[in-house]
Amino acid sequence: MAALHVKSYLEVIRMQPAASGSQTQVEVPKIPRARLQWVGQVFLGTIALGVIYILGKNLFADPPLFAQFVITGLQLGFVYALVALGYTMVYGIVKLINFAHGDVFMVGAFISYYSVERFNLHLWPGGVWTNLPQGWVVFIGTSTVVLLSMVLCSIMAITIERVAYKPLRDAPRIAALITAIGVSFFLEFFGALDFVFSPRFIPYKRPFEVVAWYIKDGVHPIVVGTQPPDGAITFSNILIIIMVASILVQVILQYLVRRTKIGVAMRAASFDKPTARLMGINVDQVISFTFAIGAAFAGLGGVLYAIAYSSIYSQMGILPGLKAFVAAVLGGIGSIPGAFLGALIMGQAEAMTMGFISTPMRDAVAFSILIIVLLIRPTGILGEPEKEKA
Repeated sequence: MAALHVKSYLEVIRMQPAASGSQTQVEVPKIPRARLQWVGQVFLGTIALGVIYILGKNLFADPPLFAQFVITGLQLGFVYALVALGYTMVYGIVKLINFAHGDVFMVGAFISYYSVERFNLHLWPGGVWTNLPQGWVVFIGTSTVVLLSMVLCSIMAITIERVAYKPLRDAPRIAALITAIGVSFFLEFFGALDFVFSPRFIPYKRPFEVVAWYIKDGVHPIVVGTQPPDGAITFSNILIIIMVASILVQVILQYLVRRTKIGVAMRAASFDKPTARLMGINVDQVISFTFAIGAAFAGLGGVLYAIAYSSIYSQMGILPGLKAFVAAVLGGIGSIPGAFLGALIMGQAEAMTMGFISTPMRDAVAFSILIIVLLIRPTGILGEPEKEKA
């Protein structure tokens, strides 16, 4: 019906001759709202009430178990945040959903695996400085592995941007989107070859020992070979490392975007590329830098994910990458704080679904969040609608 109203109105406009020197004013008919709109609102409200009921019921039934799943969700959310930041940065500059970003995450994990398993790169400080304390050996060696993964992922992302995306800079967006999907498939299946990575699951050797604690009447270390008491909340140094790394990345990125020349150039290119070029900004260089920074964060996320879950394979970046994309949309695609907030919400949603509904449902819930956000607030929690440039 709405389409017929618009069509009739356009036909009336075409048929009316405009008098010379006069303006014809025609009242535009109002398009009736969808009569069944309330059905969707009731459905979404029912889902929200059901979620609140399930969470509240389990919180009061077993608070320690609930808190344990909150910790699990934090660990997932902070990893997703590292990947989501890359999505939102690239989209903010070139308006491209880089679906190959999740596969950069996978490559970062494999680079760290070979660095540790094949080359023992995490032990190099002990060979250079024989009297160096073991704690410093672990810290410097692990940091070297992480930095190597980040640098190589950045180089790969710049190469992908120059080869696959730059030639399509002025093409329709759908061309670049299809190319991004093609690059993603190439990285996944090329990495599955035996002479590249492997098609099989590979146990990941952590570059440091895991230390765990439990919370019950205080914070106590868990002795290796023993179980924490019933009702205790457990966490490990892996959670602390992931949280510190993710928060540090967020702070550095905010400083980079708000306080540096390259950050000003990134914001200018994001707002208006032609004008930015007239002002002397090398937009192509800014875009490459954005891809490099996003890929470095994804590589860091891949290393931390592999350390946390101690298993890697060539298609490990698909679901984390897609969930990080959902997190970026949820928080507001193009908003850096929004990507961080959306990732934390996604981590909690996935953990709560695994704990209190069903483990196979966690992926369905993640993508249901995407649908709900697009229906209710397409700009996301912290996103703003695009404004027309004068």
